[in-house]
Amino acid sequence: MQNILDYSMTDLVLFDEVIGKYGWIIYENALDPQFVEDIKQSLQPAYEFRRKIQVNNGIGESTDGTLHHLVEKDLFSLKFLEQKFGDQQIRHFLGGQYILNSLGAVINLKNSQTYVQNIHRDIRTFTGSYRLMVQMMVLLDDFTLENGATYFLSGSHKSDEKPEASRFYEQADRALAKKGSIVLFDANLWHAAGKNNTDAPRRALTMAFTKPFMKQQMDYPRFLGYDFGAGLSEDLRQVIGYNSRVPADFEEYYQPVEKRMYQRGQE
Repeated sequence: MQNILDYSMTDLVLFDEVIGKYGWIIYENALDPQFVEDIKQSLQPAYEFRRKIQVNNGIGESTDGTLHHLVEKDLFSLKFLEQKFGDQQIRHFLGGQYILNSLGAVINLKNSQTYVQNIHRDIRTFTGSYRLMVQMMVLLDDFTLENGATYFLSGSHKSDEKPEASRFYEQADRALAKKGSIVLFDANLWHAAGKNNTDAPRRALTMAFTKPFMKQQMDYPRFLGYDFGAGLSEDLRQVIGYNSRVPADFEEYYQPVEKRMYQRGQE
């Protein structure tokens, strides 16, 4: 595989070549080791909070080990987003401004049977050469064959057809990399989490970035609060979605250009 680069390698021509051929790319040495540890420490309480809701709503079995929508004021997410990991590549891939569609995590445990182990892609409709969404995975533990490193069927981002399971597992490559690495991949790419056969958790952040007009999985600006957004940097306001909101009433709709919910430049 020729799709593993150091994070300092920002050559966008090479990025295009790798993403075009394989559909995914690994950037090693992206996150500071201490930041990785800080993120890991915050996942367990965040998971326990979400787990109660999952179980109470009758979806506990299929969501085991999954954490959705970690964009909270007191979590690591704002600090992570402020560092703009992969910004050049994401902006280049999507052709301009982008927003966060979702930010979650997976805690892959021994004997877990979560839905992320199914063969899937992260966008429901095949978009072909039209780039609407790009995925990012942040490795919080070393990814190995033993602990369930993700399967990626290289080149499958070019086809609408879901691969047969036998072909997928026979031909798919594995994302074998050290913690602190970032994996960027085309949302059309077919992939699946592997099974963890070790006694230690295998953790990763999972997120999607899209063109600004695409609806977010959760309304992050409304969740965090419109007043809270006023104190954020312009970069954070952009990626969290404050510049591409939908007005809910006439007062929000009829505003001067600079105060409109959906700002210019959000193509």
